Amino acid sequence: MDLQSGYPYSLVKYGLPNDYPKLDRDLRTTVTVIGGGISGALTAHALVQAGIDCVVLDARTVGLGSTLASTSLLQYEIDIPLTRLMQKIGRVGAERAYRLCADSISTLAGISKRLPGVPFEMRPSLYLASWQKHLPLIEAEHKARRAMGLDVLLWDADTVKHTIGFDAPGAIYSRTGAQTDAYLLTHGLHRYNIKKGAQVYDRTLVTDIQCHKKGAVLTTATGHTVRTRNIIIATGYESLQYIREKIVNLRSTYAIAGEHSETAMPWYENCLIWETKDPYLYMRVTTDHRILAGGRDEKFYNPARRDKLLKTKTRQLEQDVRRRFPHIPFHAEFSWTGTFGSTQDGLPYIGEYPRMPHTYFALGFGGNGITFSQVAAEIVCRLVQGKKHPDAALFSFSRYKG
Repeated sequence: MDLQSGYPYSLVKYGLPNDYPKLDRDLRTTVTVIGGGISGALTAHALVQAGIDCVVLDARTVGLGSTLASTSLLQYEIDIPLTRLMQKIGRVGAERAYRLCADSISTLAGISKRLPGVPFEMRPSLYLASWQKHLPLIEAEHKARRAMGLDVLLWDADTVKHTIGFDAPGAIYSRTGAQTDAYLLTHGLHRYNIKKGAQVYDRTLVTDIQCHKKGAVLTTATGHTVRTRNIIIATGYESLQYIREKIVNLRSTYAIAGEHSETAMPWYENCLIWETKDPYLYMRVTTDHRILAGGRDEKFYNPARRDKLLKTKTRQLEQDVRRRFPHIPFHAEFSWTGTFGSTQDGLPYIGEYPRMPHTYFALGFGGNGITFSQVAAEIVCRLVQGKKHPDAALFSFSRYKG
């Protein structure tokens, strides 16, 4: 599956931080994680922390799928606002989903401290009303988030203008947010996990899975086998080959990174910025003082069409940044495009899939896939141990409505 193209900022800046071997022999293990991107790396980290023997298999070179296209904003907000999610799944479930994402940011901060060379910075976020008609949404969201205990402030138009420097009808300012680099975080996790006993193999395509009473046998394209008690599939959008139901709608998205600047703080607190419009524009500032922006999504998955639009989308995103910050000289130095998806309720799918025995899924779909991937890692780690998890039902496949 063609998941990204162009010149992703992380690959240009960091190259290939690590090399991993191909699987060239037969193996036995307790858990096999299929997928070595950010979801698979976080899942393997949870497993090794729990003392569970695991092997990670990736069909590509590690990190060169959706992980590489990530713009690495860490927010508790999901693609569906809290107030609308309450209407879909009820107040209790909606608040729990938002709380889990908020808590996962702190968890990821703790994990990153153990990973040398992985950037991680706590950052406030600003959720802007794109138009006056969106102001009631912002006000309702602020009220709902405060009611569940999130640290948020409601900014009016004057506050936005005075603090950030451009016009917007209003915004929600939140202290709970962060930024990282998903590509480096993935490699940092694998390095740590390997030291703890995990095995990681890339360029190793699993072509067949045979489940039996006590586990499963995986066969690779080169004919080697992995005998395992449990399987965790963390291949993101490529997991759809295993699932009959259409649980996710694929989209094409675009991102740019500007030139390096000597200006350390282009805007207030270098906060993460995103908007209410759909598709929304989002921006952040990298550790080397580049403005990174993304959005301009298209509602299709077609690599040829997606890639053909890259130049146009790059130009449009440049204009979006300049429109918000006309005083900042901005030119896109790198641009790329990738695939992402949305679900019916904005939530990921995590846990058992009835059609595949001994198999669990850790699928962090949506705009905040990294935080959901951490949530998934914690849930599936408990499940493979034969334990229940109190949040498993919130993300289960049973909620799908065809």
